[in-house]
Amino acid sequence: MDDAFHGLRQMIASGELQPGQQFPSEAQLCDRLQVSRGSLREGVRMLGALGVIESRHGSGTYVSALEPANIIGALGLTVGLMPLEGLIDMFESRRVLESHATSQAAANMTDAVAAELGGILDALELATEQEEASDLDAQFHEKITALAQNATIAELLRVFRSRSRSYQLFDLPAGPDIKAQSDLSHREILNALIARDPATAATAAASHVLQTERWAREHRPAATPGPLPVD
Repeated sequence: MDDAFHGLRQMIASGELQPGQQFPSEAQLCDRLQVSRGSLREGVRMLGALGVIESRHGSGTYVSALEPANIIGALGLTVGLMPLEGLIDMFESRRVLESHATSQAAANMTDAVAAELGGILDALELATEQEEASDLDAQFHEKITALAQNATIAELLRVFRSRSRSYQLFDLPAGPDIKAQSDLSHREILNALIARDPATAATAAASHVLQTERWAREHRPAATPGPLPVD
């Protein structure tokens, strides 16, 4: 199976199989890679789960378009298994990406988006239910990331946040204080965006993620099955 998987992967990575190209027949691939049909099919399934290939009913198997955002999205299959310690380690990478995305968003900010973000924060600050607050929080960050106009970074951040949603902070005994501080840091981000100040926006975003990381380290929330973000 590993030989088939890595063999197919190398054929795609080297350009021997191009995006959108149909796979050769099973017999040809088995001969090319020196693997069994069972091993080949398992390798194909693994690549399919990663978004690298796609099966078309009645037509065959093709290399996908290999869009970076789609491939990165498949990371959610494994990142979703990450325990709290792994998530905490991941915050460092997320801090860098959120900071960059927010600085780009500041450069691309419009009055219309600023008004939308302000409305989201107005609702978030009034929200008392965990699920509602988490949904609004996610909307705020997603809209900022979209404004950065980099689909790859947006998808990578979406994957990072997807695991964070299993660790709820707002429901902890300290939840009300955590939420109040989080609301304030959201406003700092928005103010920097409205000012079209990329440097201040980047700093505010990095501070916000670092704040969430510190809360996770201090309070160590238990994982829950609900898809709710911690920040």
